[in-house]
Amino acid sequence: MERGLLIVVSGASGTGKGTVCKKILDDMPQVAYSISATTRTPRPGEVDGKEYYFLSRDEFTAWIDGGKFLEFAEVYGNFYGTPLNKIEERLNRGEDILLEIDVQGALNVKRKCPDGVYIFLLPPSLHELKRRIEGRGTETPESLRRRLANAVAEIQIGREYTYVVVNDSVERAAAQIEAIIAAEKCRVERNADKFSLEEVF
Repeated sequence: MERGLLIVVSGASGTGKGTVCKKILDDMPQVAYSISATTRTPRPGEVDGKEYYFLSRDEFTAWIDGGKFLEFAEVYGNFYGTPLNKIEERLNRGEDILLEIDVQGALNVKRKCPDGVYIFLLPPSLHELKRRIEGRGTETPESLRRRLANAVAEIQIGREYTYVVVNDSVERAAAQIEAIIAAEKCRVERNADKFSLEEVF
């Protein structure tokens, strides 16, 4: 059976990762979403077990000690991690898994899973990124400055990814990522078994 694709989408805070990934999942029901765990407080409308597994710091630490994460990182004072259970199993069953994580986490996953597809989402500009973060209404002036400074550093790390997509339109960015997924499914190394001619002769 053909192994599924691990599709990793990340980018600086405020680039619209969640919105773009939701569009991809709506367009491609055969792609499954990997739910991350976090210690941050749920935003309005977020449901435990749907957007994230919301854990206390003690619970998160227990998961670390139990080896339950593919990767984890601390970002802006909160922990985020990718639960390890089920991911390998699902990939081996041929399922494609979409993983939306921060830059630190993506680089950790890349070291462990080099055969994944790594896509970096860029904002159209830093001005637009600032507008999007301010639009959330959750930032103080100090935390906004910190996020923007970190975004500049994270954007440079984007050069280590396989693909880059500019999110100037959710529909266009999602369509580009969907095209990348389709192309990756056609790579020769992922389809070696199709070159067998035994049944022809």
